[in-house]
Amino acid sequence: MSHFKSLIAVTGALAMAGSAFAAPLTINLEGLQARGGKLYVSVQTEAQFMKNDGVAGDIVPEPAAGAKSFTYDLPEGAYSISVWHDFNGNGQFDMSESGPPADGWSMIGAETMRAQPTFGESSLTLPSDGAAVTMKVIYPG
Repeated sequence: MSHFKSLIAVTGALAMAGSAFAAPLTINLEGLQARGGKLYVSVQTEAQFMKNDGVAGDIVPEPAAGAKSFTYDLPEGAYSISVWHDFNGNGQFDMSESGPPADGWSMIGAETMRAQPTFGESSLTLPSDGAAVTMKVIYPG
């Protein structure tokens, strides 16, 4: 998940992208905690997975506790969604000494994810009429 560090500039620019496509992808995040820092949301194709590029995204400073939704208009296809809450504001995806993330995070299939996620287990197929996904943000301890 170290790809988040370079997504800071990318997601800001992508959030400004136009809505020329007909397939809305709605991401409903649950379980957000008001811990400060920034929340990063990134949507990636398989070619972009775990890299510094993405097709859509947002940066939310000081996210409030509870739920938040994001909608992006995209061409139909397969996409991975990554969420990172950098609540300590250090610009790095922190890992604990025992291995699990020390920041808030989520991906599709996060509850059953292995140590190194694959695109197949953390993606969805967006049909031409759109889709919605609900993801819970996972926090340490």
